Amino acid sequence: MVLIGRRLSAGELGAVLADPTVVDMLLYGDLDDDEAEMPEPELDLDKSWHGIHYLLTGTAWQIGESAGAAILGGVEIGPDGGYGPPRLLDPDSVRAIATALDALDVETLRARFDPGAMTAAEIYPDLWTNGTDDFDYLMSHFAELRRFYHSAAVSGQALLLAIT
Repeated sequence: MVLIGRRLSAGELGAVLADPTVVDMLLYGDLDDDEAEMPEPELDLDKSWHGIHYLLTGTAWQIGESAGAAILGGVEIGPDGGYGPPRLLDPDSVRAIATALDALDVETLRARFDPGAMTAAEIYPDLWTNGTDDFDYLMSHFAELRRFYHSAAVSGQALLLAIT
């Protein structure tokens, strides 16, 4: 399971709100066309998504306020792709989350990194045994998440997130 994301222009947001089936096309392209390539996601957190969520919320599945909504927040929209439907975050939510993510520093997140607790909470991919290497893996993807939200926030964009 990986988490992907896509920024939405105002026109794309309008299209998604008018017809939630558009979500699949925006995230995955034309799956009915064997020749079509799947579009590259603008955000790909690989398998780090759940570990980052844990660092932001201290929980496996609860969605927190501000930065705690960065991974699992938003409103479910569109068809279920197997791991739940994609989620839509409106521009105001994106700005609030971006601000909260920018306020976090690495030391705060390092203090929350507890491989034993993460294993006990069954944080995917449930392989938290490499200490510093695991934390560095999460931080490289956290930096990508922060950039993604910041870019969308300064552009006034909404976001789609999906676990695939």
